[in-house]
Amino acid sequence: MKQLFTTCLAVCMAIAALCFQSDANAQAANEQMIRNQEKILEQIGDLRYRFDVLEKAVDDIMWHQAVGDVAYIDKLFMAGPPPRDAEKSTTLLGSNPIKFWTYVFIPKDIDPAKKYPLLVFSHGGVHGDFNTYYTHIIRELMAQQYIVVAPEYRGSTGYGKRHHQLIDYGGLENDDVHESMLMMLGNYDIVDRRRVGLIGWSHGGMISLMNAFEHPEAYQAVFAGVPVSDLVARMGYKRPAYEMDWFAADHHIGQAVHENIEEYRRRSPVTHAHKLNVPLLIHTNTIDEDVHVLEVQNLINTLKAHNRQFEYRIYEDIPGGHSFDRMDHRMGRDIRFEIYKFFEQHLSPPRPFRNIKEMERAAYRYR
Repeated sequence: MKQLFTTCLAVCMAIAALCFQSDANAQAANEQMIRNQEKILEQIGDLRYRFDVLEKAVDDIMWHQAVGDVAYIDKLFMAGPPPRDAEKSTTLLGSNPIKFWTYVFIPKDIDPAKKYPLLVFSHGGVHGDFNTYYTHIIRELMAQQYIVVAPEYRGSTGYGKRHHQLIDYGGLENDDVHESMLMMLGNYDIVDRRRVGLIGWSHGGMISLMNAFEHPEAYQAVFAGVPVSDLVARMGYKRPAYEMDWFAADHHIGQAVHENIEEYRRRSPVTHAHKLNVPLLIHTNTIDEDVHVLEVQNLINTLKAHNRQFEYRIYEDIPGGHSFDRMDHRMGRDIRFEIYKFFEQHLSPPRPFRNIKEMERAAYRYR
């Protein structure tokens, strides 16, 4: 009986060992399967950046279809400051500048012996790009004989994952935009350095403000449409995912606003409003679903508190919300005409619009 018990015990222990080994092998296999699935999902997620590159290439062709009859269109390769995070540098840690593209639009009917005003046009979007969404505005600017530079600053969409994750919202992206202006002054004799303006909407309006505040000697006028103005306030009324996915991401600020309020303040135009010494026009809309009117009013009130001289309009319930003055309805065109009249005072374009009809003919190609 004792021998039988010992034999049974040995058999049970052997079976248990086999089961344990089987469980361990199954667990290891399951963990490997999970890792493989995560890798596959990451690769699938990264495909979006490849599709963005394709979409950008198609849109670049569309630019020539949309404005090629009135503008020479070029796309130049240039460099901005190194990223703040040395690990993002490609070769020389902490010193290798980031590289990016910038669009240049030059009216076809200019006289190369003369000089013309320059508008530095920053696109909007947390990860946006300069695309044919702006077709009619570019046509309107070409008709007035402005030269336009539109940088695809760090974080812009359409240039792959690495450029996308170089985003520095409210930070070094401002330097990229300023560098594009300096590049134009250095490379194009037809640009008049005494007639340089900044123009942009939303995030682009924010970048325009930041450059006007930091480099008042370089710019003669700035328009900021529905500008992102206060990141601390903005994170308070946006959905949590907006903050966590875009701003608190490891490749960006890396902290939520409650963890580092001062960093978000440093990146906000409202913090630097006391520096304004450039003619400024601000537009906002009471039904803006993206940049709430209260955020822009905070900037307006801060500028007033610092006794800064500027112009502004708070439009009431204009259709289109955030895009109200970039749209093709009558009100949108009328408001853009006001913007151009503001720039006319300070940049003296050679061929300013005398009326809305002239502007419409330039934008929509009918005679």
